[in-house]
Amino acid sequence: MKSLKLLLVLLITVSSTMVKGQEALDSALYKTIMELDKTYFKAYNECDMKTQAEFYTEDIEFYHDKGGLATDKAELLKSIEKNICGKVTRTLIEESVEVHPIKDFGAVQIGRHKFYNNQEPDAVSKPTKFIVTWKKTDTNWLISRVISLH
Repeated sequence: MKSLKLLLVLLITVSSTMVKGQEALDSALYKTIMELDKTYFKAYNECDMKTQAEFYTEDIEFYHDKGGLATDKAELLKSIEKNICGKVTRTLIEESVEVHPIKDFGAVQIGRHKFYNNQEPDAVSKPTKFIVTWKKTDTNWLISRVISLH
C-alpha cells in the first residue's frame, strides 16, 4: 500500500511538472502556433505547394515512422505533392495541442491529428501523434523539425 501511495505521488508530481512548461491556451505564443498550424494545413489540404514551401527551413528534418527521415526540402515537397495532394486531408484535434517555448529558438508543438484518405473512403481515421519544432526568425516562424507518428 505504501508503494502504491508513493507511485501515485510520483505520478502527480511528474504530471504537474510536465504541464507547467506548457503555454497557457490564451497566451500569445499558443495562439501564434495554432494560427501557423491552421495556415500551414490549409495549404496542405488544398495542395498549395508554394505556401507549404515557405513554411519549411532549408535544413528541414522530417521524421516519419513509416517513411523514414527526409532532409531535402525539395524532395519532401515533391513527395507531398505526389502522395498527398488531392488524396489526403488533415484535421487537428485542437484540445490535444501543447505548445512549449524553446528559449532563444522558438517553440515545440505536440498534439494529435487525423488524416483522411479519399482513396480509401471506408478506412477508419485514427488520431496520431505529431511533434513540430517551430523556429522563430527575425521575420517569421518556420517548421524546422517534424516527427510524424502513425
